[in-house]
Amino acid sequence: MPQVSLNGRVMQTLHQNLQLFLDEMAQTQGRFAVEINGELVPKSQLANVTLTDGMVIEVVQAVGGG
Repeated sequence: MPQVSLNGRVMQTLHQNLQLFLDEMAQTQGRFAVEINGELVPKSQLANVTLTDGMVIEVVQAVGGG
């Protein structure tokens, strides 16, 4: 069971796939960007990323306004 950091919060997950993990954590709604260990990951590649211990994941949600 990988232990990862999501937006500064350390947690364990049963998921091995980043897409499934982010879906479960409700992080894939609307417009968003994902960074793993400081590198931007295209949304089209999220399902291809295997979660590993110590992975640092940052998800930024875009909000409208002005």
